[in-house]
Amino acid sequence: MAQAITSLARSWALQRRVIFALLMREALTRYGRHNIGFLWLFVEPMIFTIGVTLLWYSAGLNHGSSLPISVFALTGYSCVLLWRNMPSRSIGAIQPNLALMYHRNVRIIDIFVARLILEGMGATMSFFILSLIFIYLFEWISPPENISQIILGWLALAWFGFALACMMGAFAEKSELVDKLWHPFTYLMFPLSGAAFMVEALPVASRKFIMWIPMVSCTEFIREGYFGSKFHAFYDMTYVVLVNLGLTFMALLLIRDITGKVTPK
Repeated sequence: MAQAITSLARSWALQRRVIFALLMREALTRYGRHNIGFLWLFVEPMIFTIGVTLLWYSAGLNHGSSLPISVFALTGYSCVLLWRNMPSRSIGAIQPNLALMYHRNVRIIDIFVARLILEGMGATMSFFILSLIFIYLFEWISPPENISQIILGWLALAWFGFALACMMGAFAEKSELVDKLWHPFTYLMFPLSGAAFMVEALPVASRKFIMWIPMVSCTEFIREGYFGSKFHAFYDMTYVVLVNLGLTFMALLLIRDITGKVTPK
C-alpha cells in the first residue's frame, strides 16, 4: 500500500512538471515577450467585456431588468468567454504539438490541460479584475452578496468548458468539420447562453426549454451570488453537474481512442 502511494505521488509530481512546462511553452508561443506579453492573457478579455459594456450603455439597453448594464457585461460576457474560448483553443491543439509526443511523458491530455488552464486563468483574472474595477473604482455595481456562490458557479462553468473543450479537441482529430462548425455554433449559442437576458424576464412557457442549456444555470447562479436579493434566479446546478460528468466521461473515452492513433512527426 505504501509503495503504491509513493508511486502515485511520483507520477503526480511528474505530471505537474509536464503540464507546467507545456503551460509555459504555450504562454510564450501565444504572447511572447514583446509589448505587454503575458498580460494579454487577461487584458484581451477585459477589453472585450468593457467594449460591450460601453456599447450597451450608449444604446440605453437594459435587457429586461432594472439592474445596471454593467451587471450583464460582467457576469454575462465573462461567463461566455470562459466556456466559449476553451474549446476554441483545444480544437486543432494536437497537430502543432505533434513533435512533443516523442517525449514519452507527454500525452494528448497534457496538451489539452495546459492550454485550458491558461485559457481559464485569463478569463478568471479578467472577471476578478473587472469586478474590482466596477465595484470599487467606478462604483457601477455593489459588492457581491455571496462570494462563495460566485466561486462555485464559476468553477462549475469552468468544469463545463474544460470537459467540452477536451471532447471537441478529440473530435477535431477525427473530423475537420469540427473546426468549421464550432465557430458558427458558438455564435448561435451566444444569445441562448444567458449572457444577455435574465430567465426571470422570459415567458414562462419558454423557461423550461432554455434551462436545458447548462450555461444558463451557471450564469444565473453566479448572478444570484452578486445580486440575489434584486431578482429571482432560475438554475439547476444538479443538472449542470450531471452534464459535466457526462461530458468528462465522453471526453476521456475520446482521448483514449485517439491516443493510439496520433503519430508524432
